Amino acid sequence: MADSLVEAARQARERAYAPYSGYLVGAAVETEDGAVYVGCNVENASYGLALCAERVALGSAVAAGARRFRRVAVVSGSEPPASPCGACRQVLAELAPDALVIAVGPSSRQEWRVRDLLPAAFGRHQLA
Repeated sequence: MADSLVEAARQARERAYAPYSGYLVGAAVETEDGAVYVGCNVENASYGLALCAERVALGSAVAAGARRFRRVAVVSGSEPPASPCGACRQVLAELAPDALVIAVGPSSRQEWRVRDLLPAAFGRHQLA
């Protein structure tokens, strides 16, 4: 049986804007109530302004009022599948520390919990 969250991320990947690297990524986040929000990477000629698919999806979800997430799917052309970058891990640690991350490449899949990808994440407890 196909995973609809992975399929949503796969479809988002097709809409990625990556004219410089050609590296297309799609992401989909699933809330605790089953709603799904998608994102794709959006590059920029000023490379530091590029947006990762995971953060675009999370931003869309938050803008819609979502706050509790259970799964994140990330689809790329990498083999083995690419895990979220450090910046995305930090944002995931804040918004979805217990979520399952499903990374999918052309022929394989890997899974982690967000808390395992960034075990000592910076958080609000450091802000005194």
